[in-house]
Amino acid sequence: MEDTNGPQLLPSINYPADLKQYKEQDLEQICKELRQYIIDVVSVNGGHFAASLGVVELTVALHYVLNTPYDKLIWDVGHQAYGHKILTGRKSVFHTNRIFNGISGFPKISESEYDTFGVGHSSTSISAALGMAVASHYKGEKDRQHVAVIGDGAMTAGLAFEGLNHAGIENSNLLVILNDNCMSIDPNVGALKEYLTSITTSKSYNRFRDDISSVLIKLSELGPNAHKFVKKIEKSIKGTLLKQSNLFEALNFRYFGPVDGHDVIRLTQIIRDLKDIPGPKLLHCVTVKGKGFALAEKDQTKWHAPGLFDKITGEIKKTVSEKPQPPKYQDVFGHTLVELAEANKKIVGVTPAMPSGSSMNIMMKAMPQRAFDVGIAEQHAVTFSAGLATQGLVPFCNIYSSFMQRAYDQVIHDVAIQDLNVIFCLDRAGLAGADGATHHGAYDLAYMRCIPNMTVSAPMNEEELRNLMFTAQQEDMGPFVIRYPRGQGVLTDWRRPFKAMEIGKGRKICDGEDVAILTIGHVGNFAVEACKELNSEGIHPAHYDLRFAKPLDAALLHDVFSRYKYIITVEDGCLQGGVGSAILEFMADHHYQGQVIRLGIPDEFIEHGEQPELWALCGYDTAGIISTVRKIAISRTTKTIAS
Repeated sequence: MEDTNGPQLLPSINYPADLKQYKEQDLEQICKELRQYIIDVVSVNGGHFAASLGVVELTVALHYVLNTPYDKLIWDVGHQAYGHKILTGRKSVFHTNRIFNGISGFPKISESEYDTFGVGHSSTSISAALGMAVASHYKGEKDRQHVAVIGDGAMTAGLAFEGLNHAGIENSNLLVILNDNCMSIDPNVGALKEYLTSITTSKSYNRFRDDISSVLIKLSELGPNAHKFVKKIEKSIKGTLLKQSNLFEALNFRYFGPVDGHDVIRLTQIIRDLKDIPGPKLLHCVTVKGKGFALAEKDQTKWHAPGLFDKITGEIKKTVSEKPQPPKYQDVFGHTLVELAEANKKIVGVTPAMPSGSSMNIMMKAMPQRAFDVGIAEQHAVTFSAGLATQGLVPFCNIYSSFMQRAYDQVIHDVAIQDLNVIFCLDRAGLAGADGATHHGAYDLAYMRCIPNMTVSAPMNEEELRNLMFTAQQEDMGPFVIRYPRGQGVLTDWRRPFKAMEIGKGRKICDGEDVAILTIGHVGNFAVEACKELNSEGIHPAHYDLRFAKPLDAALLHDVFSRYKYIITVEDGCLQGGVGSAILEFMADHHYQGQVIRLGIPDEFIEHGEQPELWALCGYDTAGIISTVRKIAISRTTKTIAS
């Protein structure tokens, strides 16, 4: 760790109890060292970056004042919890963050008693904290504090408002801290963002806010009879200074702020005072994402999770190859969508707060009137797309596979039942990597193929992705899923003329003997490599690319089951209800004999790691396919000799 001014304090702090040994005036130095420690470690190991830098002071203040883990501290999403992890017993292993068999990049109950709630998806903190607060009240634990830290981006989701609405009538010991930095991964959008901006920029309100808060806190100390009087004064003053300030108060929350989220001593004092005020409270903190690292403050989207970088110069380290590299699937989606939209004026794009992550930002730049970032609101994104489709438009609704789970009812009720042509492009399908179990897109093949009217497809390469997108936007295609993984494809020459694909039609990649390998999506490339290796050993399996999980290619499957006794299915999705299950259903329905061996994600939650590590762990990478075919070959040879 780099040298900082004054004595080194962070090395002696491993738990919040150690932090409490220092005086308040030491907290600024501790914040400086904690911020530098995060920079030092993330620069050489990677991970989420800017979010944790922005809440260093808030993290220190909370652990300094609260009695964690008895007091319950819930971080929303968890991108910003690195400082929390360092201060709660994981400093010595922080370098393993997001690495295979290392600590998780998100708060995780099984990892630490200080991680009170497992997170990864946004907007869950208020509901979870309220549940804990109500439970504490039920058990008579009136001294226990419950604090939810939620960003202004996460506050746009419906679940956050559902939690606020319920909390307002429970009168529970709950403090919601709104970390307002105008960012999630990309800049925030919507009316809530404008509302919060109006509060933080109101000169008249900010001129009086500190004095008002201090007076109200002191008045509340006079006893329970003073609270009603205090609330009347508070509403009157705030209503006069800023008419819009009653949004949270209308939900029966006591609103305090906005306050400087980087003034650790002031935050400590405020949080200590708020502990003594009963009922639901909201503290509005204004912070800067990437605080303390100039480049991250300037370009917060780029520095959300930059990978490895030079902590001095800020140069992001990228692997340079002399050979042309295949593009990321998400970028193929982004560029192809613009091409299609130029030819088809009905096409529009929709994404819930992931324009850069999904590459929808390419269309947003080229056609800003035809691409919509609806904020962290997956349910709204789906039903909004359905509304567009009823009026003859063709929405490409791009949502990460894991996040699509949050809008499942809308997919069924608002799109599929009405047979609307909404095209769901599910990015990060399969095992997504270092984000772990909360972000793996393991279930979409299973949960989409069981829905009537739905077409479910997966491209094996970039050209197939383009052609599936071209096919899906044609007339009367109905609900259409195209799922593809995080990361690079396999083709450098991918900008080829569009070709319509026959719905439910697979293809034979190579013929073979005895064993047929059926794949769907990108994992088909693993099978191609496996077949090359096996062919060199004198083993010749057949390989088929299904392309569609629904409808299945019945003609192809009849041919396969009539010719091959052994069938291996390979998918980057859960085995329960997935494509392998679909093949078994086909086999049973048509009374075929044979042995089907399914390779895919087992019935367990897969932890974090690099994608190749996780593919190998689950046994469906190239080596896993080779091993499975070899076992069949050995078994056949043994039976032949025995006979």
